[in-house]
Amino acid sequence: MTALLSVEGISAGYGAITVLRDLTLHVGRNESIGLFGPNGHGKTTLLRTISGLLRASAGRIHFDGADISRQRPATIVNAGLVHSPQANTMFGDMAIAETLELAAFAPRARAGAKQRMEQVLTLFPRLAERRKQLARTLSGGERQMLSIGCALMCDPRLLMLDEPTLGLSPRLKEELAEAVGAIARSGVPLIVVEQDVEFLLALTQRLYMIEHGAVSREIDRNDGLDHGQVMQLYFGQGGEA
Repeated sequence: MTALLSVEGISAGYGAITVLRDLTLHVGRNESIGLFGPNGHGKTTLLRTISGLLRASAGRIHFDGADISRQRPATIVNAGLVHSPQANTMFGDMAIAETLELAAFAPRARAGAKQRMEQVLTLFPRLAERRKQLARTLSGGERQMLSIGCALMCDPRLLMLDEPTLGLSPRLKEELAEAVGAIARSGVPLIVVEQDVEFLLALTQRLYMIEHGAVSREIDRNDGLDHGQVMQLYFGQGGEA
């Protein structure tokens, strides 16, 4: 399988603190992958490094064959690699419709922006109902929908989602999970960070478990592992999910 994204032996961190250590993974064309593992072990740092928000101290990152290791975030977005971060903050005094329009800033995203706006509002009916409402008045789940909507307005060729259902009520979590599933079915490859392994197994073709800044396990959905077996690998023999 030809890789759409290749992360090759990267190390990265914050100041003197190294978080990622010689981490390698790939995303094939037309596939989605999931990342899970203990909190604080590098999943968010990995997405920040791929998207150019954090500079790797070693290793290389290739997207569609091009080396993006030293590219600016705006250049990476314009190439079609888009990151919807955890705990995303919006421009609070902008209306939802204005925020979505602004998100299509990349040159490649400007064409077809009107059509994508319609698709986003169809995918997230709550946003359609509140399109004139200020972003700061939205609930946490609605802000997460807006964050993903903004990422879709960038016309992604690969979309990275950092714990999209974190902290949501069961109802909103189910609603957002259905929307993410619809994005995957539409043909947009995904990298999804989630602690809900069952959600990842249903959504992605492969899982990577990230521990201590490196890949500790790779799990292929075709291996036939169910949620319980994956959690047993996660926690070890005798561990509890």
